[in-house]
Amino acid sequence: MLENQKIRPAQVIGPLGEPLTLDTLPSPETSRWVVRRKAEVVAAVNGGLLTVDEVCERYRLTVEEFAAWQRAVDRSGMPGLRVTRIQHYKSLYERQQKY
Repeated sequence: MLENQKIRPAQVIGPLGEPLTLDTLPSPETSRWVVRRKAEVVAAVNGGLLTVDEVCERYRLTVEEFAAWQRAVDRSGMPGLRVTRIQHYKSLYERQQKY
C-alpha cells in the first residue's frame, strides 16, 4: 500500500526564488492570470507540488492551456507568458528551430 502513496514536497521554489506551498499558490478562484501567477502554477507542477490533472481541476484549465504555459516558460522563461508577447516568442522560436 505504501508504494501507491506519492511523496510530495511540502514546498518548492517559485519562479522568483520564493518558497511555494499549497497555501501560497494562487487562489482557485483566480480569474486574472498575470505572468507571476502562471509561472507559480508551472513551478508547482515542475517541482511535484501538484500534478497537471490537479492543476487543471483546481484552476479550471484545459490540459492544452496549461501545456502552453509550460512550453512558454521552457522556451522563453517568464516573459514568454505575457499575452502581448506570445506571437513574438512563437515566431522567434520557430526561426530558431530552422537553424
